[in-house]
Amino acid sequence: MTMTQEQATWFSDIFNRLVANVDQVLLGKTFVVRLSFTALLSEGHLLLEDFPGTGKTSLARAMAQSVKGTTNRIQFTPDLLPGDITGVSIYDQGAGEFEFHTGPVFANIVLADEINRASPKTQAALLEVMEEGTVTVDGITHPVASPFMVIATQNPIEQAGTYRLPEAQLDRFIMKSSIGYPDHASTVRILEGAGTKAHETIVPAIATDEVIVEMGRLARTVHVDPSINDYVSRLVESTRTATEVRLGASVRGALALIRTAKTLAAANGRHYVVPDDVKVLAEPVLAHRLVLDPEAEFDGVTTSSIMSQLLIETPPPSERQAV
Repeated sequence: MTMTQEQATWFSDIFNRLVANVDQVLLGKTFVVRLSFTALLSEGHLLLEDFPGTGKTSLARAMAQSVKGTTNRIQFTPDLLPGDITGVSIYDQGAGEFEFHTGPVFANIVLADEINRASPKTQAALLEVMEEGTVTVDGITHPVASPFMVIATQNPIEQAGTYRLPEAQLDRFIMKSSIGYPDHASTVRILEGAGTKAHETIVPAIATDEVIVEMGRLARTVHVDPSINDYVSRLVESTRTATEVRLGASVRGALALIRTAKTLAAANGRHYVVPDDVKVLAEPVLAHRLVLDPEAEFDGVTTSSIMSQLLIETPPPSERQAV
């Protein structure tokens, strides 16, 4: 079943209300907020590479409040263990059996702060939950919340004592972005509200978790013309043949681009994907999946600049293909 125009209008209305709600907290960052909700409704996870104090925790909290959900923050440190994230089984002497105590990953929005500071084993435990949507302890499977989204952060400056995420793990994030510092006008508005602590700011709930799950289901029914699939395929293939790139985007990256493009189309009130949806999302969805040639990296080439160039060199479809 394909999404109808009426359903697309309903989807767009709620999406824009959610974005406007979080905009009250994260001033001047509408594009990042739209990306975050696009990731959530595409049933994916977001990686933020940003400086401290840019509002990452506020974003996660405001998103959870907007969808009437729960949020937990995990501060990743070198001594963090997998059980500190997923939970552990503790023996209950009175009942004579083991009882599972859930970890902080059992929430709708989980902020994994400075994920690259934890050991690879701990990172893998979180990434497994992201992929499977379940936690298995002592042979018993426990489903996490629905909707479920991980917002992981990395500090791009301080690399001492960190464990870089392998390419295979980066590939599991549906998109990567950054919040960045606010502009002058937004900074002035933030300073005017300096008397209110960040954790005291509460935004009203716009939709329930059941509505968010339904929106995610509807987003999967957005129509994608074969010409769009061909465009995405050509774009992904071009990342593998670029001279500055040692490892291009995977098929998972192509699927992620289509999934998010469907969600963005519905957010814009359309029941079909257009090339502009792909263009907007190509850099946040694909750039972090590329591995540059060491010489290109030394010359200051970035994956973002590579994607910008490939978007120019890869022509979008000019007409629909006959089915």
